[in-house]
Amino acid sequence: MNILAPSILAADFWKLGEQIEQIKAAGAQYLHIDVMDGHFVPAISFGMPVIRSLKKSVDMIFDVHLMLENPEMQIERVAQCGADMITFHYEAAKDVRGVIGQIREQNKKVGLVIKPATTVEQIKEFLPLIDMLLVMTVEPGAGGQKLIEECLDKVEELYHIKKETGLGFDIEVDGGVTLDNLAHVMKKGANVVVAGSAIFKGDPGANAKAFLEIMNP
Repeated sequence: MNILAPSILAADFWKLGEQIEQIKAAGAQYLHIDVMDGHFVPAISFGMPVIRSLKKSVDMIFDVHLMLENPEMQIERVAQCGADMITFHYEAAKDVRGVIGQIREQNKKVGLVIKPATTVEQIKEFLPLIDMLLVMTVEPGAGGQKLIEECLDKVEELYHIKKETGLGFDIEVDGGVTLDNLAHVMKKGANVVVAGSAIFKGDPGANAKAFLEIMNP
């Protein structure tokens, strides 16, 4: 089954609890939470108290995307706050294997993220060690951007690696995914889709349902 991971960065924070209930009722399995530090990316977003508070009431898989410099300094705290999957940037980590080990020590699933300029070849050695590879299809740090089509070539490349090697990592796509291009993204080989504005602008429940009808016909 393909997985929808709505990004709450695009939600109406005044109605956050209500909107999360709507996307969950529609069938969304993951909740994508971007943690930004204002250094690795220009924006600043959610911190640990938000994750901890949501975890008390939300029964979904927390897909926490760290857009942080020195992610190794935050792994234990993020895990303790309730992350189920901790995804960090290849470009931000001084010791990628070390961070993977830290996440495993916390008994959490491991995700690795690559920005648009990073190639599959650069991270290929880590694929047997992770649960998910997140391909950014926009420059990280802001919502509402247009999907960079060339990034989908990496999704297709990863899909073929999975088929050839039998590795079980998920392929997640984040950035600019809409109802208009979703089928194309899935055809390239993604099985986990992050969507923010396309879900939370308008009726989140109806939008999530429309996404899932395409993802899991």
